[in-house]
Amino acid sequence: MGYQKYLKKLWRSPEYEKIVKQRLISWRREPVIIRIDKSTRLDRAHALGYKAKQGFVLARVRIGKGSSKREKPSGGRKPLHAGLKSITPKMNLQHIAEMRVNRKFPNLEILNSYYVAEDGKSKWFEVILIDPNHSCIKNNPKLKWICKTKGRSFRGLTSAGKKSRSLKRGFERRSKPEKK
Repeated sequence: MGYQKYLKKLWRSPEYEKIVKQRLISWRREPVIIRIDKSTRLDRAHALGYKAKQGFVLARVRIGKGSSKREKPSGGRKPLHAGLKSITPKMNLQHIAEMRVNRKFPNLEILNSYYVAEDGKSKWFEVILIDPNHSCIKNNPKLKWICKTKGRSFRGLTSAGKKSRSLKRGFERRSKPEKK
């Protein structure tokens, strides 16, 4: 087994869950979006295209779980019909997290993101960002395609965005053969 397979196995172990719980205590006090130097899940980051070289940036974002609450409408209504509770977002939380990070770092382009941890109130994702103006990215033939794109997360072109737009379903959408 390679080292990434060992990292993947370690991530699922119960000992690592205790370490993550300790980290969450400090992460709750941090700002909502924070730039980080090293990946928390290196195996997942490498699988999604991260490289430890110039031009790559990692950010951790915290996003609240659960439904939002709408403002109370004017005019008399029964509380049931006021429409105040259980308003769920149309996009998944990972896609929303990517868009928030892109607003914080407008000069960078989002490559991908992955789940890190969660507690009762929040979920944490780490987002891989690329600087399209960096010479290391422009000169790399495998990465220079990202220099031509703009606003991938806002257009739903990242992996989480495609999943949010129901483009990553697989074989579920295929019709069944008709019976004769």
